[in-house]
Amino acid sequence: MIDMKIYMSIPVERIFIALLLVFFMFADYGCSRSAGPVNSDFDIVILNGRVIDPSSGLDEVRNLGIVDSKIQMITEKAISGRSLIDAKGLVISPGFIDIHQHGQDAENYRYKVMDGVTTVLELEMGTNDIDKWYAEREGKAIINQGVSIGHVPLRIKLMNDPGTFAPLADAAYREATADEIEILKKGIEQGLDQGGIGVGFGLMYTPAASRWEILEMFRAAAKYEAPCVVHIRYAGLKEPNSCIAALEEVISAAAVTGAPLHVVHITSIGFSQTPMMLQMISEARSQGVDISVECYPYPATQTLIESAIYDGDWRGSWGIDYSDLQWIETGKRLTEKTFNEYRKRGGMVIAHSIPEEVVKSTIANPDVIIASDGMMSEGKGHPRGVGSFARLLGKYVRDENIISLKDGLKKITLMPAQRLEKIAPAFKNKGRISVGADADITIFDPDQIIDQATYEDPALYSKGIHHVLVNGVVVVNQGALVENIFPGKGIRGVVRE
Repeated sequence: MIDMKIYMSIPVERIFIALLLVFFMFADYGCSRSAGPVNSDFDIVILNGRVIDPSSGLDEVRNLGIVDSKIQMITEKAISGRSLIDAKGLVISPGFIDIHQHGQDAENYRYKVMDGVTTVLELEMGTNDIDKWYAEREGKAIINQGVSIGHVPLRIKLMNDPGTFAPLADAAYREATADEIEILKKGIEQGLDQGGIGVGFGLMYTPAASRWEILEMFRAAAKYEAPCVVHIRYAGLKEPNSCIAALEEVISAAAVTGAPLHVVHITSIGFSQTPMMLQMISEARSQGVDISVECYPYPATQTLIESAIYDGDWRGSWGIDYSDLQWIETGKRLTEKTFNEYRKRGGMVIAHSIPEEVVKSTIANPDVIIASDGMMSEGKGHPRGVGSFARLLGKYVRDENIISLKDGLKKITLMPAQRLEKIAPAFKNKGRISVGADADITIFDPDQIIDQATYEDPALYSKGIHHVLVNGVVVVNQGALVENIFPGKGIRGVVRE
């Protein structure tokens, strides 16, 4: 029995407060422990994964709800949907963005998506016909893609050069007339009007292009605030045509015209002098030049042996010899004899020319984006075209602890997106895990992710990529490629026509 005398002696106010406390305690318990789903209208839910979003800094276990092509919810609470991905023990990351990818066909797209990439961009060389390039891929791509208007392909077309990827005749070795420079300039403006993502330059492939010609192209880009994505004119250590002189040229062009500048694969240009180049870029940025830079996570380059890059004293300038070259078709190292034979025949060659310590220090630089410079053909090529992103996260993040996982992801998600969002606003919704962002998502095992492609066997898919979503569609499921689906979209800059 309750002692009513004791009960009646307690002030009414205290009883009321006690009842309120009990009420809110049970109300809170009920909300946080609710067995029912918050929402059952999601197309896909991703549960129990460690969400790492470099934009917000989030690094916690969360559940994601996806409707159509967008992320609609990020929550700690239970959610349900028509399709479920259990990401327990895995990392949920923004889909990787490869800002420098030459291979732009179905074969290369398969390699990229199995490396966690959801968007690939051909910005260094570009194309001479923006509309045609996008039309050829519409409805046929497993991942998102985009392209720049390219100075090199415009030169090839104008000068009737027989080259395709790189010029081999007049487009490489003949100086343009004043009238031809105007035609090239108008071609760049037309390409930017059609939505080209910046202007691509391969200055090392066009040694006859005058400094004035390049300045005029930068001026065209500046009118649109379009980034100039540049393979600079010289590589290596030998003056007067050193990597330092080449970098000075494009920094000067950006400062004179006001055009944004992006310097590609800096380690394969600077070799042991890469730290000096990075210092120059940092100093230029501190003086107001809009400049960014990238590298790939390998100590070897790849390009056409017949191109202008292998003219002149490349051995003295790069500090390597014939035995440092590797023929892609056979995997064998070259001699002077085979170099001259292959130079006449033509084809891709790998140069083992970048010191490993330079690769590491460049990756560790917080301002450097990671890209692949990838291009595979019938299973042949440089392993960077297949394993760059898994290599970054496996070898350099996990195994060698060069940078943190969050910083590694930032270099392949948020940083490339931010670099391009001014010229192509669609990138404001990429490279992020946030409500309203595009559902381009990569889910991987941080303890298992690693590249498997090698110089001798470059077509081996990366390990540890469990799921990949492109625009809300699963394209890699439990580590296996999903065939015959094409959710990739063409991403353009601002179209002005």
